[in-house]
Amino acid sequence: MLRILAASVIVFATTAIAAAAPARIVILTSAEAADDWRLCEVGSQRAQGLRYNYLGDKAAKSFFSEEAPPAYFFAVTPTTVATATPASWSWRKPIINYSVLPQSDPKKLEEALHARTREAAGNILNNPALRDKTIVMVWDRRHIADPEYEARFEREAAVTLRQLFRLDILPGVPLKWPADNNDYFWIIDFPKNSNVPLKFEMVKQDFGKSFPKVPANEWGESSNLPADSGCRATR
Repeated sequence: MLRILAASVIVFATTAIAAAAPARIVILTSAEAADDWRLCEVGSQRAQGLRYNYLGDKAAKSFFSEEAPPAYFFAVTPTTVATATPASWSWRKPIINYSVLPQSDPKKLEEALHARTREAAGNILNNPALRDKTIVMVWDRRHIADPEYEARFEREAAVTLRQLFRLDILPGVPLKWPADNNDYFWIIDFPKNSNVPLKFEMVKQDFGKSFPKVPANEWGESSNLPADSGCRATR
């Protein structure tokens, strides 16, 4: 049975143990969605493509080795949970869900995403249980990287993973995760006994002929999904 755990199950004791991040964090955003609760058909195909090509057990182009399988999958909204589910299920690994549910008040939704992103990043960077592990984060795209948020919320008030993981110190890290790009990974490597990132790599998802309807647009370009695809415009 797939386990979706409340984030509180791995809220970490702050002890004298030195801060140490996971060895690797793989970040991606939600697959294409029909609405705030569920993926559209294209998004469901992407989630399966991620499982069989990159993130699942025995994936064709796996980011993981037998010695370093993913320890946990992290998610924050219903569609990010749905994106992570096929891959996490293949490993019999839990999804740690920071659980921000859709609501009618945009300001309250934004504030909840701010708070849960800060909480997740702080826990990940300082959790002894994750030291030297590999984890996957499927996250709200604006809370991965967004220049408007970064201008409004600086330093201790940071709300994006780009800020919170200090990715701005690395070359090549984009300022923004574009609205139409559901098809990339950000891979961040950390040295031992440190929560300061060492290396950044951006990888485009490529499913070949296995999932021909799934867009593979370049960074910053439109996915050109047809109007009748059943997928909403990414927010």
